[in-house]
Amino acid sequence: MDNRSAISELVLLGFPGIGEKFHSPVSIALFLVYLTSLFSNGVVIALITCNRHLYQPMYVLIINLAISDLLFDTITLPKIVAKYWFNDGSISYAGCLFQVHSAHFLGSFDSYILLLMAVDRYVAICKPLRYTSIINNQRTILICCFFWLFTSIIGITIAVLDSSERLCGQNISSCFCTNSAVLSLACNDVTPVKHITFCLAMFVLLLPLFFILFSYGVIIRVIITQTQSVSRKRAYYTCATQLSVICLYFIPRIFVSVANQVNLILNEDVNVLILCLYTFVPHMANPIIYCLRTKEIRRTFKNLIKRWMLIKIPRIPAVNVNTISDHL
Repeated sequence: MDNRSAISELVLLGFPGIGEKFHSPVSIALFLVYLTSLFSNGVVIALITCNRHLYQPMYVLIINLAISDLLFDTITLPKIVAKYWFNDGSISYAGCLFQVHSAHFLGSFDSYILLLMAVDRYVAICKPLRYTSIINNQRTILICCFFWLFTSIIGITIAVLDSSERLCGQNISSCFCTNSAVLSLACNDVTPVKHITFCLAMFVLLLPLFFILFSYGVIIRVIITQTQSVSRKRAYYTCATQLSVICLYFIPRIFVSVANQVNLILNEDVNVLILCLYTFVPHMANPIIYCLRTKEIRRTFKNLIKRWMLIKIPRIPAVNVNTISDHL
């Protein structure tokens, strides 16, 4: 309560070092990022929800990933766009802590959903005959619910740790409130809090990343030994695109966590740019790479477009030839 009474409002600076002439391009870019994420993830959620034949473990994971990414972007991006468009960068102290909780909660959830997707691929390739007995919809939904709860506790823990620190500044050098951004304003030594959050970050990042890389190693080995050259090229391309997004998600996060732990000082604008790249780019790419490129989703999407076109274009009534001849 003392903390809230001391500072009741914080200010998001976005990219603090850029000039005003770059504010419009940056805000438009962030707005387009949000629209792209909103559309692509919304399409994925609608397609899977409205088609019962897509109620399969992999698509259950994909829809959870889409919901998480959509929530993350909705909680963070509109506020920073408002800062550039309407000069409204202020955010309440409680709102900032909510963003801290949401960022670490939903970011952690994405890590574990990517882990579950790796487990799904691993079982499908290494134990195909036992796939349906090991992985089914009910089990997948229960595990997803557990990770929603577990990662929410992680987010709450980090937000509570941040709220225990008294702040001596108001300017958040970021596009949204994060643990490191809030702790940089603390009056006291925050080393113990940094140690705790670093351990949580490594638990959230390293364990999923290890198994994801292991699963891709198995997939590549199977591709080399069991597929033909044409299928091999297609499989290599799919693995390369998925791995590139996964590396963009995990590696910068690990780098930033280590940099904060060792007090490595980065340029503020570079730090915000890295944050935006590893946060928002995967959110736009995930629906395309993991869902919209699959045959079932493409087929469902085409069928929906055909139905929509049939509804929009009125049918011309058939002409009865006998009726015409009778009138002649």
